[in-house]
Amino acid sequence: MAQTTERYGEWPLKRLMTEVVGSGHKSADDMTREQASEAFRRILGGEPDPTTLGAFWLANRWKRNTPEELAAYVDVMSEGVRTAVPDCDPVDCGANYDGKGRSALLGVAAGLVAAAAGTPVVTHSGNRVPTQKQDAYKHVLDELGVRTDISPEESADMVDDVGFGFYYQPNFAPEIVELSERRDMMGVRTFVNTIETLANPAGASVHLGSFYHLPYAKRIIDTFRASETSDIDRVVMFQGLEGYDDVRPGSTKVAVWDDGAEIEDFDIETPEYGMDFESEDLGVDDIAADSAAITEAVLAGDRTDRFADAIAVNAALRIYAGGDADDIAAGLETAREALESGAAAERLEALRAF
Repeated sequence: MAQTTERYGEWPLKRLMTEVVGSGHKSADDMTREQASEAFRRILGGEPDPTTLGAFWLANRWKRNTPEELAAYVDVMSEGVRTAVPDCDPVDCGANYDGKGRSALLGVAAGLVAAAAGTPVVTHSGNRVPTQKQDAYKHVLDELGVRTDISPEESADMVDDVGFGFYYQPNFAPEIVELSERRDMMGVRTFVNTIETLANPAGASVHLGSFYHLPYAKRIIDTFRASETSDIDRVVMFQGLEGYDDVRPGSTKVAVWDDGAEIEDFDIETPEYGMDFESEDLGVDDIAADSAAITEAVLAGDRTDRFADAIAVNAALRIYAGGDADDIAAGLETAREALESGAAAERLEALRAF
């Protein structure tokens, strides 16, 4: 016990449960940064009993983590993240790692269109991450014949060579991957599902992420503000389709924060751009295979339907997030030019050849 205290501190998870976070979602106290940091170091070190760990994760879920707590988790996570920074400064797309289950995953296509338009993009994901364990970036890229099990250094080279890059979680955040079995046994999401999307293995200065409601977006922005290790100075959060980083048809709320400024928000109204379809119209049967086929067809110019429109508006958001367009309309014009010129198709071929 003395050795454990000397290694970690005075706050084992059981004590935190008893004295701080374990009394219910209305009466629980918030942890200090030091307490949260110690807790996550113990978790990554495999120290807690599985029962205590599960209780701690549930207590965090019930009471809802503060930005200060999440920032502490992010900072501890970053100690074990293997970063490889490309020469360019890409937009970091932090989609939910546990994937999508109903609609096409358009981020690969959108990222390649943005890259063709001059806005480099980086994505990252794991493989069948709990709890949903559905298709994510890796699986679409695999279907496209792109190498995904690569080192962070190779990922950085991919970003510079192609304008679009993929970082594979087991290779840049192995400590988080070690938690997979325990997370799977939980059956519900934990705060790890949140913070893994905030990993920044490319050292990007812009984060593009998704949310279900505006207060959550503000919590994530405040998490970046509170983080002592984050180099992010611009955050763009939006109401993604299935909680992913794909713009939903209809009305999508967007929250934007630039370092030193207040949070602003606006709405993307896809009907204003002549896009007359609903979320259900983007549904597919096989997420990975169908998304890959859609990516190929749209970038080749063989499809000019709702999927082409959806990819264009998602590319526009990435171009806007990167500061290369003043608004979505300007980004959309640039995205369509990249598609019509064949430049986006060339980026896909470069990605496959990498």
